[in-house]
Amino acid sequence: MLLSATPPPGPRPAQQARLYEEAARHRGLTPPRTHPLASITWLGPAASNPALAYRVSGDPVHLAESRRWIEAAVRLPHWGKAHMPDHDLDAGWLLHHLSLAYRWVGDELPDGVRALLRYKLLLQGRRMYEFAVASEGRWWSSSYWQNHNWICYAGLATAGYVLGKEEWTERAKDNLGTVLDLMPDDGSHAEGVVYWRYGVPFLAVHLDLLQEAEGIDWWGRGGFLSHTFRYRLHQLAPGFAFNVDHGDCHDRRSGHSAGLYYRLAAQYGIPQAQWLGDLASGELLWQEAAESGVRPGILPEAYLEYLWYDPSVAAARPTETRAFFPDLGLLAARTGWDDDATLVSFKASPGGGHKAWETSAKHRAELGWETLNQGHHHPDSGSFVLVSQGAFLAVDEGYSNRKRAAHHNLLLVDGQGYADEDRYHVYKDIPFERQARQRDVLAGPDCGWAHATAEIAAMYDPALGVRRLDRTLVFTPSGRLVLLDLAEADTEREWTFLLQTDRPTEPRPDGGRLIRSGAASAVVRWFAPLDAPVVSEATGVEANPTSSTPELRLTRTLHTLRATTARSAQALFLTSIVPGPAPAAAERVGCEEGQGVTFGEETVLLSPVARRIRTAAVSADAAAVLLGTDGSAPYVVAASRLVLDGRVLLDVPEPYTGKVG
Repeated sequence: MLLSATPPPGPRPAQQARLYEEAARHRGLTPPRTHPLASITWLGPAASNPALAYRVSGDPVHLAESRRWIEAAVRLPHWGKAHMPDHDLDAGWLLHHLSLAYRWVGDELPDGVRALLRYKLLLQGRRMYEFAVASEGRWWSSSYWQNHNWICYAGLATAGYVLGKEEWTERAKDNLGTVLDLMPDDGSHAEGVVYWRYGVPFLAVHLDLLQEAEGIDWWGRGGFLSHTFRYRLHQLAPGFAFNVDHGDCHDRRSGHSAGLYYRLAAQYGIPQAQWLGDLASGELLWQEAAESGVRPGILPEAYLEYLWYDPSVAAARPTETRAFFPDLGLLAARTGWDDDATLVSFKASPGGGHKAWETSAKHRAELGWETLNQGHHHPDSGSFVLVSQGAFLAVDEGYSNRKRAAHHNLLLVDGQGYADEDRYHVYKDIPFERQARQRDVLAGPDCGWAHATAEIAAMYDPALGVRRLDRTLVFTPSGRLVLLDLAEADTEREWTFLLQTDRPTEPRPDGGRLIRSGAASAVVRWFAPLDAPVVSEATGVEANPTSSTPELRLTRTLHTLRATTARSAQALFLTSIVPGPAPAAAERVGCEEGQGVTFGEETVLLSPVARRIRTAAVSADAAAVLLGTDGSAPYVVAASRLVLDGRVLLDVPEPYTGKVG
């Protein structure tokens, strides 16, 4: 598709209109004569989109526009200025786009321009190739789970196929095979949604090139590409415009890639991806382009939308409301997809996810290579994001350079977050054993409930003597949250519960707090401890999201709610968060054993460690019993026995998770 500029058969009027519009977007700009201080990645698509538009339309105005930007790019002695000139993202982007432009319109350019473009591509490709060889085992050359690796090698591969440089394409192909083998089969991505949309399209680009140039079909190699749309889908906020911002996210708008959606839809027959591609390239396009903090952004992907859109693929609106991605320990649950629905996203895993963490440790031991570069992964295991009524209520920090657990919805021990944090690469050089994980997950596709327990004790400084720090999160069918935090240490410690919001929370007469965000709201209540002082304070976060533009700064103010216990060797927080303008009253359930919260029609009973729940109506050997009063069958987690109102509903030798009856 890409090399021949040949899309799947069939009409594509919307994609063609997008292409022509993008091809003309820079006509009022004067190309730079010297390298600007900021990134020049945008120069590549400024040339390639009008080149493709000329191939499609034959209009010489598009050819002239492509030539303007080609000449500007080839005049620059280096691609990239502030950070790793010729060896990083600027060079990768320009190699890809200008190589396509050379392939598509090279024969239509004046001889001198064509020769200069070919020379420049050969020069930049050689620089990129030599750097990749020389730096093997360090930085992006072998950082298999990182967007720089995917972009730079895709750029090198594009140039190699166009110019006939087999050593470039072979090295890039070897790397691509390794990436596909090592990416998580569940499709999740530890860098977060923004870097997913920035980097993963280049994996699809490389696969497209490989298939067209060499007849090699690797779309089925590994499970990542075939499942990654589902990951992206479940990190969408209700209403589809915004994204959950786990990991480094410049903002909540920079998540869509219509071109990639179309390619995944066509390759794997995913109607929801086709539907979302139409939405992202239509109704949502210009607001994302205006509000996104990521450059070049969504508009330059017009060439991908045109070439990758397959009109024969049916489109269907998403309906699935529960998903769990085991490699990243990511649980996502929602009440629906409409604007006012409620969503929670809850995660816990080792740095980079389980597969990357374990495989990179082998690389380090066997090869002496550092292959896991996870600067975009945060110290956020056990944290969650809550969206409801069209607004973010419990929030993530987004992007930061000095990453800290205190910027997330987590817990502090004696005021301390994770060990070795407060830096960019929070997982670099830490012990292999320092891993968080999820257990006892309930997230069936037809289950109204969602449940998981995050084990995060290993993430704290061993000197604190934290033996247990388990957070259990339950999402009810109506979108209410129950959190149970169980903590134990060798000696007495102060334990602090953190909740981050966009606006200061307001105290309520019942001791709870009110979260407001625009017209949206939620009520937070602590049922234990009852005597913990609660304070609210502003927390500033600052980041430079791109080394290619050193002067760029993102600043953000979180409003942090803190509830801190007296010093004790054990602590328990039992919390509910109920969204809505008229939230149902939450009450603590009297339990002889276990902990419980009821909202009247929904009751949550928990015992994640002892797995013994005893109330007036329930006797269970289980981590959780989840009850509705609408006549629906109960759900259990890790249960071997359940007696409800004197009736034995479950009695099995092995723990069972799911619906009973």
